[in-house]
Amino acid sequence: MASKSAAETVANITQGYTFETPAIALGAALVGSEVYKDAQVRLPLSMMNRHGLVAGATGTGKTVTLHMIAEQLSTAGVPVFMADIKGDLSGLATPGTSSDKLTARTQSLGQDWAAKAFPVEFLALGGDGNGVPVRATITSFGPILLSRVMELNETQESSLQLIFHYADTEGLELYDLKDLRAVIQFLTSDEGKDALTNLGGLSKATAGVILRELVTLEAQGMTKFFGVPEFYTAELLRNAPDGRGVISCLELPNVQDKPLLFSTFLMWLLADLFRELPEVGDADKPKLVFFLDEAHLLFNGASKAFLAAITQTVRLIRSKGVGIFFVTQTPKDVPADVLAQLANRVQHALRAFTPDDAKALKATVSTFPVSDYDLEEVLTSAGIGEAVVTVMNEKGAPTPVALTRLRAPESVMGPSADDLVKSTVAGSSLLAKYGTETDPVSAFEKLQNKAAPATGDSVGEAVPPAPAPPVPIPPPPAPLPEPQQQGGGFGAEIAGALGGILGGGLKSMVRSMGTGLGNSIMRDIFGTSSRRRRR
Repeated sequence: MASKSAAETVANITQGYTFETPAIALGAALVGSEVYKDAQVRLPLSMMNRHGLVAGATGTGKTVTLHMIAEQLSTAGVPVFMADIKGDLSGLATPGTSSDKLTARTQSLGQDWAAKAFPVEFLALGGDGNGVPVRATITSFGPILLSRVMELNETQESSLQLIFHYADTEGLELYDLKDLRAVIQFLTSDEGKDALTNLGGLSKATAGVILRELVTLEAQGMTKFFGVPEFYTAELLRNAPDGRGVISCLELPNVQDKPLLFSTFLMWLLADLFRELPEVGDADKPKLVFFLDEAHLLFNGASKAFLAAITQTVRLIRSKGVGIFFVTQTPKDVPADVLAQLANRVQHALRAFTPDDAKALKATVSTFPVSDYDLEEVLTSAGIGEAVVTVMNEKGAPTPVALTRLRAPESVMGPSADDLVKSTVAGSSLLAKYGTETDPVSAFEKLQNKAAPATGDSVGEAVPPAPAPPVPIPPPPAPLPEPQQQGGGFGAEIAGALGGILGGGLKSMVRSMGTGLGNSIMRDIFGTSSRRRRR
């Protein structure tokens, strides 16, 4: 402990976590080895869209912390999105079971515990698992995120952007992987060589490399993740009939061997929400809280342009009423520019078995305000279900650092029964919308018809094929909102970021467009298209 007495530390924590507005109860303060149930550690609902970090070594209780926070958010009428990698979070749909050990813990924390089940919507990426299928079209996923999945270099990413631009301008809908493959095959064929030449900056060799990477994705079984009907991300913002927020739980156990895909897919969900939601400014509570688990997978090996896009999204989506909590092992897993925007911290125990662990521990301690605790000691000795907490208070200032014994969830800490999950999915109103994959006419069919040989009549005269009906070009997306700020405004800032994201082949195009975001190639921060354009 620092120079303050235990009584002074408890008084400081009690005062620092007393709020006049509704708040999530995280637990009770620990000073020394004693729990002070009158010193409740809370997180104001109005500050949840300032984002947060839940970190800690494996087995320290991060998943249970997410579970507990999600329950309280739901009770407060706030929808929640969670990725369930280990399958444990499905227990939110099943009431918990009391025990002597549980009762002793909850009473020591001043927690009025009662077994409850919560409204859960089970989702499955591409329908791979028990849940309503979640798919994205290739058009909406966009070239930047797709380049990340395909692990393309900067030159190849820039070339893929040109291919998307060609499809946009020619009215070739890219719904699934076979549509994109058909466009690339056309551009590299004799028939499409003029179009390829007119694109500029796109070589046949580079297009061939992209095509091979695309075929590899198909061979790995990733076709199921892209297609129609596309999941409408506003479905994540629903409330149950009793007013509680729906907890959308995306099952991911079958894609652990495709970590880059699932982390990028989660970023697509965020990008789509950012594009579609209106500005709300500061609100009494968030419209959605989004937990992004295994966050390190999102950042490992990412290009500077991709990291810049993530940083922009995290910074700007706050004004849409969305809070993002990154979940990972140590703060060093998150880039500094992103970490600086995570005002709410729940740090579980860290291990210091190796020199790298020791460096990570010191780096973690340096991210906290000055504390009454010896954080290096506390973070290596904290027990399971205990965490060091600091959040943003109602005035936007950090609260005192508090070692906290966290509250217990009121639903099952583990998976729900398979029968319950399957019956919940079968009864979901979303299943009728997204349960059956469709294959409408798109780039693949249009280019097949274009390449089909003409047929002749009985005397050998060629009969030209019937012309395809004209494809309406939807209006360009509306410009992103422009909050008041110095230095050229928000539009200029985004245009500048896009100049880096789009790569060398398109930088001159960005410069010529300036801050105008209405052109078809200027999709958004991640190169994804407006929903109006892809319906």
